[in-house]
Amino acid sequence: MSELPRRIVSHLRRFIGNRRRSRRVRARLNFTLSLSDPRVSSNGGRRLPKLDGHTLDVSVTGLALVVPAIRIGEHYLAGADRKLHIKLELPSGPVEMTVATVRYESLEDESGYLIGARILEMSDMDKVSFEKYVTRINAD
Repeated sequence: MSELPRRIVSHLRRFIGNRRRSRRVRARLNFTLSLSDPRVSSNGGRRLPKLDGHTLDVSVTGLALVVPAIRIGEHYLAGADRKLHIKLELPSGPVEMTVATVRYESLEDESGYLIGARILEMSDMDKVSFEKYVTRINAD
């Protein structure tokens, strides 16, 4: 999808409304993103660099990620069936998750990109911590 259609969809979403099922709350949390799962041994394989960023908002089912680049090396962060591994820094400690990119757009007011991501997988312990955080800030 080129930039113009992506911007049109983004603007329509602002005017028509949001179809998201889970309520998102604004939260700026730092994270480190990688394309290879850091928990899996790479058996001597070359590990891709990581990328740091922050969230714009979160929900129990997804995240809005702000990153300075849309690629790591020659690998696009947003693509068909692209899975990203996120280490998210919560006030109570880090949680790790695997997410799928749903959409992305170039940011006009700051340099970088906004990636919409759906949470696919996280450990039970991390899920409890993350959902507790989202519920707490949702109540504020």
